[in-house]
Amino acid sequence: MIICIAGLSGSGKNSVGSLVSEKLGLRLVDPTFKTIAKKEGIGLLDFHKKAEKEHKIDRDFDARLVAEASKGNCVVTTWLGPWMIRNADIRVWLYASPLARAKRVAGRDGMGADEAARHISKRDEGNRARYLDIYKIDIYDHSGFDLLINSECFLPEQSAAIISQAAIEKCKAPLAKSEAAKSAGKEKRKKR
Repeated sequence: MIICIAGLSGSGKNSVGSLVSEKLGLRLVDPTFKTIAKKEGIGLLDFHKKAEKEHKIDRDFDARLVAEASKGNCVVTTWLGPWMIRNADIRVWLYASPLARAKRVAGRDGMGADEAARHISKRDEGNRARYLDIYKIDIYDHSGFDLLINSECFLPEQSAAIISQAAIEKCKAPLAKSEAAKSAGKEKRKKR
């Protein structure tokens, strides 16, 4: 089972993904540009500017993501996971208003409210433009998703419960089909 959870800055993808991972006993795959920027000793927005000029950064990042997810049984929490992981079983988009997301980012990253609002706006638009340019992926198009969850209305635990239940139901579906096929086979043998 591979579950991909995505969303814009401050949507809650990492918090919810971590809870889903724990709930279902799946590995958590959650690489971030923030981690890479920190290792390089530069700010996140500066690292994003670098990635705008050097598309190899995204391609390498996403190739590692796909390789890690290909090991199976995981929850992937990245911006592009649902698009990049072609064999994902469940694709989830978390969304919330810009104000709610800015409040979360402000609290998480120690920014003022106005600074956080500018930060998420720059990241959202910058990432969208970059992904369109590199991959022709529009992160504002969620037509291929299984679940769209308003993380402003649900606590992370509630969102995780919705996703986990969807995963459990998805796992049951092939079993139900298999059981129905077995029953049909038995009926055919009885009639002979």
